Amino acid sequence: MAMATRLSARSSRANPTSESRAMRWLLIAIAMAFMALVLLLPLYAVFHEAFSKGVGTFLAALSSKDAQAAIRLTALVSLIAVPLNLVFGLAASWAIAKFEFRGKAFLITLIDLPFSISPVISGLVFVLLFGAGSVLGPFLKSYGIEVLFALPGIVLATIFVTFPFVARELIPLMQDQGTGDEEAALSLGANGWQTFFRVTLPNIKWGLLYGVLLCNARAMGEFGAVAVVSGKIRGQTTTIPLQVEMLYNEYNATAAFALASLLALLALVTLVLKSVLEWRFSAEIAAGGHR
Repeated sequence: MAMATRLSARSSRANPTSESRAMRWLLIAIAMAFMALVLLLPLYAVFHEAFSKGVGTFLAALSSKDAQAAIRLTALVSLIAVPLNLVFGLAASWAIAKFEFRGKAFLITLIDLPFSISPVISGLVFVLLFGAGSVLGPFLKSYGIEVLFALPGIVLATIFVTFPFVARELIPLMQDQGTGDEEAALSLGANGWQTFFRVTLPNIKWGLLYGVLLCNARAMGEFGAVAVVSGKIRGQTTTIPLQVEMLYNEYNATAAFALASLLALLALVTLVLKSVLEWRFSAEIAAGGHR
């Protein structure tokens, strides 16, 4: 009887990890205030400045020759870099998650390398590799191939800073799923490609889309590495972030914020799609855990 009384008294006490209602509301208020300060106010400032002189000025800034060139170049770089990173991410995650081989830990370290190196440093590496004082630069130039201050250099720099995103989303997912489904498909007579397209790819589709989404957002918004290798040639090698910087330095704030609003809109769309994919991604992981 005494034991039951003590247990009842303990259960009636507050959970030691719980907080009072006032503390919970205080923490929520702090979090919301921080989000408003670092997210909502900058977004408001961007769109307010973009439309401060009217819709006509906004549209004129976006339709200018240099702005259109920057938009086209940004889209082109993303269309090249994202599919290449998609292929690399699939191959790397497949190898790491499904096989054991010598150098596996080293490959994982290489995948994480862009996360630990400043984008500016990675851009400088490409300058050292393909600059006028290097071996590769003059050799390629003798065949009419320009890397630095041209599209190839921008694409290479973008690929380098974005290639971990797809692989890093797929590796833990594929490791969690194991190899049971693939082994079952192979035992039933499927070949390697059939197993990949009919078993592996459907199991990772939401994680793959999530990684591609993050990769594309970073590719379109990359500044540091691209700024080093592009040369910032107006109308030729300036992406949207570089064009925004140039316009702002020239005190053309309206045009700068008009282009910046495109990146802000991309960020908002990415945030919505990210939330949707996270929901589907978590549901996929949960379903995989219950199999």
